[in-house]
Amino acid sequence: MSVQLVSTDDSISSLPDDVLGKVLSLLPTNQAASTSVLSKRWRNLFHLVDSLYLSDDATRDPLGFPDLVEKTLSLFRNKIKTLSLRSKHKHYSYDWIYTVLLSSFTELHLESSVYHIIGIENLASNTLVKLTISHGFCLAGYYPFAPGHVPFPNLKTLSLILSAGFGIPEMYGHLISDCPVLEELLVRYDPCSDFGCTVFSSSVAVLNPCVKRLTFSCPFRCYLDHILGQVFRTPGLVYLDYSSFVSRLYHVDHMSSLVEARLDILMEPLLDDDDSEDDGGDILPDVTNLVAGISNVKTLHLSSDSLEVFHLYCKSMPVFHKLLTLSFESHKERGWQVVPLLLNNSPNLETLVIKGLVHQVTSACVCTARKKKKKIMKGKVCCLSTCQVKVLKVLGYGGTKRELNQMKHFLGNLKCLETVKVGVKSLNRVEDNNVSKTCQRIINALNKDYHQRIINALTKLPRASSSCQIHFF
Repeated sequence: MSVQLVSTDDSISSLPDDVLGKVLSLLPTNQAASTSVLSKRWRNLFHLVDSLYLSDDATRDPLGFPDLVEKTLSLFRNKIKTLSLRSKHKHYSYDWIYTVLLSSFTELHLESSVYHIIGIENLASNTLVKLTISHGFCLAGYYPFAPGHVPFPNLKTLSLILSAGFGIPEMYGHLISDCPVLEELLVRYDPCSDFGCTVFSSSVAVLNPCVKRLTFSCPFRCYLDHILGQVFRTPGLVYLDYSSFVSRLYHVDHMSSLVEARLDILMEPLLDDDDSEDDGGDILPDVTNLVAGISNVKTLHLSSDSLEVFHLYCKSMPVFHKLLTLSFESHKERGWQVVPLLLNNSPNLETLVIKGLVHQVTSACVCTARKKKKKIMKGKVCCLSTCQVKVLKVLGYGGTKRELNQMKHFLGNLKCLETVKVGVKSLNRVEDNNVSKTCQRIINALNKDYHQRIINALTKLPRASSSCQIHFF
């Protein structure tokens, strides 16, 4: 009888030192350091890490965190490429922050649940490529740099995640504009939580011709009270993701290189007359410059609120000569009044994506006119009949009579349509383990019958295009 010997070799420990160093770099620093006691093989591997993740919440003595940071950085000297620093406790000495800023990292991520002031005069680095300043870490002081001075000559990615009371918006604007090779920028206002609720009347201005990707998010009304102006001077922008309450005015350069834009422009709540006398509340929003600035876009995504904002606050709609794909969301309390104008002003549109067909019906919608409006609509040319759309994609189709009539209107008027893709809603699924197999079979049968009825109803609709094919998913 032969006996097979099972190898007791540690396959992980047999990996090369540089590979193990990369593995340890993915762990929180306190966990990576604890591997030093595993064996002689692991004793000195911790010194090979090139990334540190330090948090005062993971230390036995949070108040000793500043000393820990300084000692750890002095131990590694200039070996560390990435430092992520998270603070949940107030530290009254700021020397440790300056030590961090003076180190030669390529990536630096600062996050705090409490206020920690960073003097703007100390915020400079010749090595940083990626920088995140988040929540309680906020800039203070006066912008000290003389014309021609470049605080971040190699910074390509900047993320500013701001909380209420974050400081002077102009300071962040200066920081953005003084990064000569900046390509990707994130500006996000987080909810008022640990920091209370402070209201501002101005937003961070984005002025940098090198920025290619911009994500700007401020979906919280408590931050920017009556936003008087939003500035985007980014002529080299390729991608824009903008989510905010509508501004009174937009200062936007024409984005000639723009490929894709996502807009979620939120409607402001109606204000009392007493609230609109002294704070600019009587000035209506105007998104005309913003819409004109993105008119070179090839792919455009609009929320249901954005459709309403375009309808109410865009004085003149530009022609979107390069627009190939238009995608918009629907909501039962938002109309499609601006959709005909968008379609008419997009002569080269090929793909139309609609997320939900249920919307507030008005006389200007791209939908089947009500009987009492048929006389008004008679004689008018439907914008769909001149539309060059080849692909129609509908998401969240529920199969109601209203939705079926909407699909009938699309199929009966889009003459160039080649492909229709319909994403059908599923009936509510019961995922309770206690439900019997018989009950599950009944539910599955109902789902199957529901989908088949939807398919039968849609495939029987008349189509203006003889080459139109309908697919379901």
